[in-house]
Amino acid sequence: MAELIWTTPPQRLREPVVVTAFRGWNDAASAASGAVAYLADRHEARVTARLDPEDFFDFQVSRPHIDLSEGGEGSVSWPEVDVMAAQPDALTRDLVLISGPEPSMRWRTFCALLLDAAEALGATTVVTLGSLLADVPHTRPVRLTGISTDPGLLASLGTVPPQYVGPTGITGIFHGYAEKRGLEAVSFWAPSSHYAAGVSNAKASMALLRAAETVTGLDLGAAGLQAAALAYEQQVTHAVSSDQRLRTLVEQLEAAADTEPVDTGPLPSGDDLAAELERYLREADGE
Repeated sequence: MAELIWTTPPQRLREPVVVTAFRGWNDAASAASGAVAYLADRHEARVTARLDPEDFFDFQVSRPHIDLSEGGEGSVSWPEVDVMAAQPDALTRDLVLISGPEPSMRWRTFCALLLDAAEALGATTVVTLGSLLADVPHTRPVRLTGISTDPGLLASLGTVPPQYVGPTGITGIFHGYAEKRGLEAVSFWAPSSHYAAGVSNAKASMALLRAAETVTGLDLGAAGLQAAALAYEQQVTHAVSSDQRLRTLVEQLEAAADTEPVDTGPLPSGDDLAAELERYLREADGE
């Protein structure tokens, strides 16, 4: 069985821009995958190819789901990585959207196959999106980290150059392989508040898409996330207001974000604060 399965015959698109996000380690608060899912829905993207999950996933880590409910008929859903194409009439270029969970194995082959598919569709530009947990307040603008094969693309964005040294995820590997192929490659990472790790961060999703709009010159519809971004901030603010330790932490992070970094003294554990926030949200849902 072929590892890359075309669900529709590949056709050359109009100078398509590839936008990717992978769930898991690269996707704190679902900010990156949420951005690509929003693009797929807004621009009515259709699946044109997918990878056979048998060759890339450890099913004890990324378990398939089964539906045994009435009407489910025992159907099984496997981890899927989709290559989607969108041809918006309002845009001068088409979109190729790649989304799915981070693979467990064979990363080099995984990236090569997806880039093969993108190039078969005519792509020359790749934008990879990621998100990470960080000591940032949810109430302030999202400041992205960005890298590009053409540094001039980032000049007007005020992004922070990466200083990270350590383990990487599939997003960084994919960017590197796109660069090796001679494609124009841009990568944006959004920080997401560590104390709100369990809340989908539409504010970070919007920031990622606004940056993608700037480097591609396309109106991807990032403004359509404004209401969801505001709802995210209000939800987390409401949760934080009920807990003195969370309030103190956010105030310290806000002060640090508004001025030069200062020593705020010992802070509560991020894991403890995230657990408290999630507990509050569960109780709020119950009420």
